[in-house]
Amino acid sequence: MSVPEILLGLLEHGPRHGYELSREYDARFGWQRPVKAAQVHATLSRLRRDGDVEIVSVERVGGPDRTTYALTPDGVTHLERWLDTPEAVTPFLQSVVFVKVMLALLSGRDARRILGDQRAAHRQVMREVTARKTGADLATKVAWDFTLFHLEADLRWLDHTTARLDHLAGEAAR
Repeated sequence: MSVPEILLGLLEHGPRHGYELSREYDARFGWQRPVKAAQVHATLSRLRRDGDVEIVSVERVGGPDRTTYALTPDGVTHLERWLDTPEAVTPFLQSVVFVKVMLALLSGRDARRILGDQRAAHRQVMREVTARKTGADLATKVAWDFTLFHLEADLRWLDHTTARLDHLAGEAAR
């Protein structure tokens, strides 16, 4: 996730202070990896330094100062550029699971166990994600579907690799 651009996108709807941004980030995008308040404040500081946000007010409400930030025209440009740029596609990405399987084969360890354990972990996450979709709004369901489809692709790879493991072990031994 790109925290700076997400914060810019959230600020596009109007000025907010860091606590509000942190809460909205977590509610909309942080289901697996919530953002820490310190990260939000550090990111806002960098965005301000770069001219993408500006401070519109500072209030003290029974505790620390609450600084309210607003998007600048440069911030809108930054956000639009990010939104318009496709994400990098990495067709030869080597996953950690692939590396573990190859190292297991090279060392004579049980690669089937690694693949089986990974399959079980993926299925557990799929059950959890599916349960979270129940009763959720459409945007949340679409976000969970994205995760589920990736997990399904991973499962296909795990099954495909398991079926070819003996041949792969022979090639790895050369």
